[in-house]
Amino acid sequence: MKNFSGNRKQAVAGHATAGGGGSLGRRGVLGGLAVLPVLYGVGAAGSAQAAVTAPAPARAADDLVLGMERRYNAPLLAPGTRLVLPQGIKAVAVLDYYHRPHLAPTESRWPSVTAANGVPVDASVIPERGAPTRVAVLSGFTDGWCDVIHASGRADHMAWDASKFPVLLMYAEFGATNEAPYHNWIYSLSLQPLSRNPYSRHTLAR
Repeated sequence: MKNFSGNRKQAVAGHATAGGGGSLGRRGVLGGLAVLPVLYGVGAAGSAQAAVTAPAPARAADDLVLGMERRYNAPLLAPGTRLVLPQGIKAVAVLDYYHRPHLAPTESRWPSVTAANGVPVDASVIPERGAPTRVAVLSGFTDGWCDVIHASGRADHMAWDASKFPVLLMYAEFGATNEAPYHNWIYSLSLQPLSRNPYSRHTLAR
């Protein structure tokens, strides 16, 4: 397991890109697209897991490369679960995610993220069922890690190589989406390291 710098300890204590290519749609998150490069460790805090590695295929410099996705669902994911990130992370929301996904015009400082209804929320805290969807591209990682601290007391730690995956896609659906196939029942948090922001600034809403 990677040895992390002090900013992770500070963040946990305080919680009490380049190039073109296509955009990553919702199916990329919900379908759990398999990608191969390096994920250093994913698992419950306090347990050691071997590093997961796989050879990276040859690719163009601007290809989008996805790290291994980590997904949490109810009943383990529950109101009061917390998502802890390093200090200095920036967030840019992905708006109209289910129809015409595009980046919000401005970024914010984590944990503030603009939800699907246009209202800024504290994205570090998982809300009650029925809260608006939150999708955001998170950047500014020098250490690639996050902690998911469940209301039950369980803590899960996820780590990756930030030099290869400098951004993290956060997709959080809390049952507010009525259209098929969601029908108000999905309550899920998905986290996936990416090699670059999959959404171009040129896809802003017109």
